[in-house]
Amino acid sequence: MLKRRQRHAHNGFTLLEVLVAMAILAIAVTVVFQLFSANLRSIAASEDYVKAAVRAELKMREILSDDKLTEKSFSEATDDGYRMDVSITEAVKERTENLQQVRLLQIDLTVRWIKGPKEKALTLRTMKVIKKEI
Repeated sequence: MLKRRQRHAHNGFTLLEVLVAMAILAIAVTVVFQLFSANLRSIAASEDYVKAAVRAELKMREILSDDKLTEKSFSEATDDGYRMDVSITEAVKERTENLQQVRLLQIDLTVRWIKGPKEKALTLRTMKVIKKEI
């Protein structure tokens, strides 16, 4: 009967087993938190790109709605830290110079902003056919 009680007394965990289990748990929790923080950084970065894309699209629509579009380049800054660089050039001039009534313009719009120590940029490019002025 004495041997039976001694066997039951060893049913708990040893200090070494508890320490190993806590170390494994700490490593697992650290990895999960790192993944979570990486996801938060990715979400913040994608939010910046979405804001820039919306601003670029609005500006591009404004440029495309101009009926008297001509070749030019300009830059403008917004109040919230974005800078837009616009370049309007005649595209593939050597291929379109024989067309009597239309010209093909290429519009490049680059939105730039600073996030932390780095400058970020997003570029939109499109083309528009316009009537030649005679």
